[in-house]
Amino acid sequence: MKYLLEVIGFNIESCLLAQAAGANRIELCDNPGEGGTTPSYGFIKAARENLHISLFPIIRPRGGDFLYTDAEFEVMKNDIKMCKQLGCDGVVTGILNKDGLVDKKRCSQLVELAYPLGVTFHRAFDRVNNPAQALEDVIDIGCERILTSGLQPNAIDGAAQIATLIKQADERIIIMPGSGVRADNIVELANKTGAKEFHSSARKNIDSMMKYTNTAMNEKLQIVSVDEDDIKKMAGYLSKLTG
Repeated sequence: MKYLLEVIGFNIESCLLAQAAGANRIELCDNPGEGGTTPSYGFIKAARENLHISLFPIIRPRGGDFLYTDAEFEVMKNDIKMCKQLGCDGVVTGILNKDGLVDKKRCSQLVELAYPLGVTFHRAFDRVNNPAQALEDVIDIGCERILTSGLQPNAIDGAAQIATLIKQADERIIIMPGSGVRADNIVELANKTGAKEFHSSARKNIDSMMKYTNTAMNEKLQIVSVDEDDIKKMAGYLSKLTG
């Protein structure tokens, strides 16, 4: 089976850089400081028009937890409709109940609404109280993959849990490690977990190109981008594993 690399795109430039460097899919996000929220209509449209690789915008109306009000749920449904209209390949989303269980009722509605787009259940999974049960719930909902760090801050620390989830999944759903995935650990993750898809921000901060800055503001303006070299290395390592 071919290995696959998904990279987060927090702006249109990083999407284009990631594609050129060998990424197979873009998870489109806004607000890196919040861990990623739903991108704007204009951002999704520009990404779809400029990318030939798969495009999965995140459907997350705000940062913080994954317990949403009815009003927020309506926003999520409308955003999924927008992604369908703009020709995206899938969406990334997830909702939990107060007790740490997957909100199967509302997640099922989102999956049905998204069809025929694919749906990834995002790292809300890393906040569940019973990963074995949550895995079965997400399979029942109809998602095609789960993005997880193995319920740890990063995927390397959660590698054993990820391997357990992959074994339990038994090819019924894709388990995709994410968080802290870089060129220096992606092969180790593949070997330890048995995963075939990997998710990386490949994040790099670059300084603003502004010639004038107001020093009274006492700030350092930076833009979130991607490390092209790191993406190329990750794609190259995965290609060798496939071969």
